[in-house]
Amino acid sequence: MSDDRALIDRFLEMMAVAGSARNTLSAYRLDLEGASTFLKGGLGHAQPADLVLLAQEWGALARASVARKSACLRRFFGFLAEDGLRADDPSHALPRVGARRALPRVLDRAAMEAMLAEAARFGPDEAGSLRMSAISELLYGSGLRATELVSLDIRAFAADRPWLVMKGKGDKERLVPLSDRARSAVADWLKVRPQGGWWLFPSGKNSHLSRVRLFQLVRELAGRAGIPPERVSPHVLRHAFASHLLEGGADLRALQMMLGHAEIATTEIYTHVATSRLVELVRHNHPLVDALPERP
Repeated sequence: MSDDRALIDRFLEMMAVAGSARNTLSAYRLDLEGASTFLKGGLGHAQPADLVLLAQEWGALARASVARKSACLRRFFGFLAEDGLRADDPSHALPRVGARRALPRVLDRAAMEAMLAEAARFGPDEAGSLRMSAISELLYGSGLRATELVSLDIRAFAADRPWLVMKGKGDKERLVPLSDRARSAVADWLKVRPQGGWWLFPSGKNSHLSRVRLFQLVRELAGRAGIPPERVSPHVLRHAFASHLLEGGADLRALQMMLGHAEIATTEIYTHVATSRLVELVRHNHPLVDALPERP
């Protein structure tokens, strides 16, 4: 169970930083460790068939208990997929009990502009502001995962290249867009970045900015911008990147590649385009549009 334990600890660390209560974390740990024991230490690599067997094991439990365990495992596998720790999300095989899973949180464009503006005066000095600007521009402008951002190497950047090559699980590569604003913010940060090592965001002599510290910085930035900190995380900025691109007409398949999702279904759920926008896309692009009834 050693591999599972490391993944569970990493997931719960993220949950703790996101503000989950101690009792919630304890309950999640019990559920995850119980599932790992049933699967003989193979929870992190579980396939849909394994989860079907696990759900059958819950057959005698109360409906509320099954709902809690399913919700816990869905969040766990969603975290693994989102952080590139596995290429797929098998949680569709888990039983769905109760209400439909809520859509991911997202910030509107005005909120994002407020955060980006506040990053430029984040402090406590010029270096702190330049670092925060680079962080926020990369999260929102490139849709990076938290783990990808903190582990960025300065050699991945080139002044004349508007993209990055990111390596995920199994050394799979994907192209990530790099906006002019993000390139400018990174270039400004590199001028004052502490020397030593290749991390874009170093911390100490031999390490990089931690995920926990990144969460703290993003939430502090949100608070300074007048946004409730509990609504914001690095993942929420990544989701804003995806949602705003899709609202602007981006192709879903291209977005899937930029986000590094193994399955298009993940992208569809993650981006949650408004129904009204989908209706308008059909009305303007379907070959039988003239045959569609007019809206009342």
